[in-house]
Amino acid sequence: MDGTFPEPFAGWFAARGWQPRPHQRAMLAAARAGESTLLIAPTGGGKTLAGFLPSLIALAAMPPDRPAALHTLYVSPLKALGTDIARNLTVPVEEMGLAIRIETRSGDTPANRRARQRENPPDILLTTPESLAAMLSFPDAATRFASLSALVMDEVHALAGSKRGDQLALCAARLARLSPALRRVGLSATVAHPGAIAAYVGADRIVTAPPGAAAEIDLLLPAGRLSWSGHMGLDAAPEILARIAAARLSIVFVNTRAQAELLFQALWRINAETLPIALHHGSLDIAQRRKVEAAMAAGRLRAVIATSSLDLGLDWGAVDQVLQVGAPKGVARLAQRIGRANHRMDEASRAVLVPANRFEVLECEAAREGMAAGELDGEAPRAGGLDVLAQHILGMACAAPFLPEELYAEIRGAAPYATLSRQDFDDVLGFVAHGGYALSAYERFRRLFQDAEGRVHVAGERAALRHRMNIGTIVEEPLIAVRLAGRGRAGRGARGGGAMLGEVEEYFAAQLRPGDTFLFAGRLLRFRALSATALLAEEGGSGDPAVPAYAGGRLPLSTYLAARVRAMLHAPRRWKNLPAPVRDWLAMQRLRSRLPGPDDLLVETFPRGGRWYLIAYCFEGRNAHQTLGMLLTRRMARAGLAPMGFVATDYVLGIWSAAPPSGIDALFEQDMLGEDLDSWMAESSMLRRGFRNVAVIAGLIERHLPGAEKNRRQVTISSDLLYDVLRKHQPDHVLLRAARADAAAGMIDLDRIAALLARAAGRITHVALDRVSPLAVPVLLEIGRESVGGAATEEHLLAEAEALAAEAAPGGTAR
Repeated sequence: MDGTFPEPFAGWFAARGWQPRPHQRAMLAAARAGESTLLIAPTGGGKTLAGFLPSLIALAAMPPDRPAALHTLYVSPLKALGTDIARNLTVPVEEMGLAIRIETRSGDTPANRRARQRENPPDILLTTPESLAAMLSFPDAATRFASLSALVMDEVHALAGSKRGDQLALCAARLARLSPALRRVGLSATVAHPGAIAAYVGADRIVTAPPGAAAEIDLLLPAGRLSWSGHMGLDAAPEILARIAAARLSIVFVNTRAQAELLFQALWRINAETLPIALHHGSLDIAQRRKVEAAMAAGRLRAVIATSSLDLGLDWGAVDQVLQVGAPKGVARLAQRIGRANHRMDEASRAVLVPANRFEVLECEAAREGMAAGELDGEAPRAGGLDVLAQHILGMACAAPFLPEELYAEIRGAAPYATLSRQDFDDVLGFVAHGGYALSAYERFRRLFQDAEGRVHVAGERAALRHRMNIGTIVEEPLIAVRLAGRGRAGRGARGGGAMLGEVEEYFAAQLRPGDTFLFAGRLLRFRALSATALLAEEGGSGDPAVPAYAGGRLPLSTYLAARVRAMLHAPRRWKNLPAPVRDWLAMQRLRSRLPGPDDLLVETFPRGGRWYLIAYCFEGRNAHQTLGMLLTRRMARAGLAPMGFVATDYVLGIWSAAPPSGIDALFEQDMLGEDLDSWMAESSMLRRGFRNVAVIAGLIERHLPGAEKNRRQVTISSDLLYDVLRKHQPDHVLLRAARADAAAGMIDLDRIAALLARAAGRITHVALDRVSPLAVPVLLEIGRESVGGAATEEHLLAEAEALAAEAAPGGTAR
């Protein structure tokens, strides 16, 4: 078997002056051999076409009047990506005159089209993990997917290791059972752990394309002073606008939706030429996002301010420049975003990094070094979540009765669950069946039953309906629509409402009072009223506007970048590419104190303003630092050091106390991850929040009900009651175990804390100072940022920065 292209495919390539790339031929040869593959190819290298070519060639060889049957299923993380791929695939299909039907299916697909697709399936269907799980939960799934020949999983790096990835892996295992000859294909441009991702895909071989042209990455700093702290990057707005004006079309990536709103406003205030600039993030109304995407494709825009909503493989061929405002937090993430520019494998993508503060300059330079070295970061995929498993088990029962031992064997065929113990499987099955022994007396938790032959059935069609209404693993804070109110009374506007702008989290809406202003959808809005279904606002207003923030919006610094930054700090020979203010800052730190080393932990202590400060240069990311701050302050309190508070950034942990910190080595002993961690987690509200998410995914709490939907307060009350019951009566309940596992992997970043403490054991460098050090200035400003509010905030912080810098300099005076 080889990768020879038959007609009309060979002629189609030749007519465009193209030659199939080696990795495209390799994918075709693998398909002909019946092998599953992982393709790693740079953006613009024809990766998606390579994944589909074997299917297109196989379908083209079939009779045009063949019975309708699903041949290839494509799954991606984004609905928009599936739509984009379908549009791009349709072009060669139509130009070659092939009798191949291509359709999409998502939560937005009308019910009549979904019904038609079941009765008359297309040859190729493009969908999402959630929609695939829904399709597999129907009794006709075995018939519907029996003909399936190929499963194509795009942007697989973005799925593996996540709960959506667990869901997809379980669905793939079911598809392999329904269609034993199924061939699997994984596609990605950024894979840090090829072996683990290949195992996730179920690949027999890995096909790796040669790297594309190296990206051209510049560093852009604001004119004048370089900020000490903050992460919005608004000081550089004039320089960003100048870069936009010099290019045809730019994507300006930011790290949070709040940052997107603020930067959009900052650019518009100085946009004297009224360059067409748009805003794109996941909380905007979908119709608004589609308008922006259409304007991009038509060449009517000069720039789009975007979050991760434009990260993944959408093909914006006209984009000739990407700007990243704020540090990228990871090399793989930066590579993914840079790939949106140019989108051609053999031509360099142009990118500009815009750090928001001095530490971010170090991170951006480390990311540039990582990109130049061709090294990617990212954690290896973890074991699958038990809450996702619970949802899947119920879905399989909705499709057809099953024998537990057969389903267990099938589930172990999914890579995230390859090591699942029978005990854990039985515990999850028991939970789905009756809620666990602490809840088994309640009828509403009984969703499965077992017949005399041992087969497990769903407990009625209503249970199946409720399950399908709640499929999915993305648990967002409850959202409320934002609408423009009419000019009439607030009450009348509250009943009707105007144009839909998007959604904000309920807690943000609940904090607003009539007349308050906030930024959203690129507009300054004044709050009018809150109805049962919408937040009503009108354009205009004055004063300092609020900006909606969204839970889970900020990503921590990756382990890989953190290590590069530590190594850079310790090696002055690597400072040559750093801006002069940053080189001077580091040189001053070396003179006044010490620089953090690559394999130790630098801790500084000093007095200031009637307090004592402990500054630990951990470089393990905000989540790990926040957890470490909670644990350290507990220890300091027991030691009589009277801790008063702490602040955590991605780089540094700062704690202030009434007594001078002492016994530094003992404070950082590794045993803090024992009883201290357990007692803190038991008291913390964090585990309650984690349990709420787990309970929603596992189906213990149903957000969506026939004819109704629970609001945030109802969900919180339900989850808190259940959490208390289970902690008291069944502390080893499977959902409590799942919540603890989630907390360790995510919210508290336990692995990174453990790595830090192991690295620090016997290698803590404690420097006792008489005043603040240069490297500590940014974290002290973050403390000020936490406590200062009102119109004078920026002026106050600027004055404080200047005072701190003068104090930290050689010859400065302590305050």
